Amino acid sequence: MPADAKDSLVRRTSALLLSLGLVATLAACSPGTEDNAADGANDACPLTGSGGSSEAVTVGGDIDAQPEISFVGPLEPEETERTVVIEGEGAAVAEGDTVNVDYTILNGGTAEQIESTYEAGPTVQVLIDSESQLLSGLSKSLVCATEGSRVVGVIPPAEAFGAEGQPQFGLEAEQSLVFVADVVSIAAQPLERAEGTEEDAPEDFPAVELAEDGAPTVTIPDEEPPADFQLATLIQGDGEEVGADDTVTVHYTGINWNTGEIFDSSWERGQPASFPTGGVIPGFRDALVGQLVGSQVIAIIPPELGYGPQGGTPDGSIGAEDTIVFVVDILATS
Repeated sequence: MPADAKDSLVRRTSALLLSLGLVATLAACSPGTEDNAADGANDACPLTGSGGSSEAVTVGGDIDAQPEISFVGPLEPEETERTVVIEGEGAAVAEGDTVNVDYTILNGGTAEQIESTYEAGPTVQVLIDSESQLLSGLSKSLVCATEGSRVVGVIPPAEAFGAEGQPQFGLEAEQSLVFVADVVSIAAQPLERAEGTEEDAPEDFPAVELAEDGAPTVTIPDEEPPADFQLATLIQGDGEEVGADDTVTVHYTGINWNTGEIFDSSWERGQPASFPTGGVIPGFRDALVGQLVGSQVIAIIPPELGYGPQGGTPDGSIGAEDTIVFVVDILATS
C-alpha cells in the first residue's frame, strides 16, 4: 500500500483499528445513501440493547465535538450494550454499510482514553460487519443508529479484541471497551472498477492488461526507469474530481520497477482500499489529486517521491533507490 509503513502503507492514523484492518478509511464526510429508512431504524433492524454498563457512561457536549465522558470502571457487560445519547433524524445504518463516524475509545476497566478521532482531525469510515471475528461489538454499537446520532457502546473482550486484548494500546485481555461515536453519515457505494473511455499510455510506459474483473497485469520494460515522476491515464472516468484533502476509495496494484515484483495489491486482497490523499506517499497523492472518479491511471514514482526518504520499506520489498509503479482504479472520493 502507498503510505509510510509497510503493514499499513495506505493509512497512517487511527492506530488501534487500523492495526487490525477494521477501518474502511479515515475520511471527510461522505454523502449518505438513500436506501435506508430516513425516519430511523426499521422493524427488521437488529437493535443492540441498552444495559447497565452503557447506561453507566455519562456523555456530555454537542454532537460533532469532542464529548465529555465519565464513568466508574470496571464495566463488565456479558455482551455489547448500546445506549443512544442523541438520536439523529437521518437514514439508519445497516449491515454492510460504510459509515463515517467520529469516535472516542476508552478502556472500560480504567476509564483511560485509548484513541479519539476528534483530536486527529478527519472522521473515520467503519465497515459494518456484526459477524466479524474481531471487534464485532463496534458494528453492533452502530447498526440501526441513524445519521446524526451519538451512541455509547460498551463492548466485552469477546466482541472486541478477544482473549489477548491489545496490550500495546493499554488494553488487557479482561478489559472491555467503551466506544462513544457520532454517526456523521452513511458513505455512498463506490464503483467496482474503473469505467470510462480507454486511452493509450506512452510507448515507454509499462504494459497493462486487464482481467475480466478489472485486475491489472503489469509488465515492466526491460530498461532503466525514468528519473522523474510520470503519469498517464488508461481509462478516463467522468465522475467527481479528487481534491487535495479528499478521501478516496481505490483498487490498485504496486510493482517495483527494479525487481518486477508486485509488492502490494488491493486486488489480491479482494477488496478496495480507502484513505485520505494526505496520508500516502507524495507520488501516489500526485497520481490521484485532480483525477476523476471512474478513471484508471498508471504512475511511475521515483524514489524521492516514494519510499526513498524512508530508506525503503521494512520488509525490503522496496529499496531506497527503487522506482515503483502503481496502476490505480479510482472508485470514489469524498
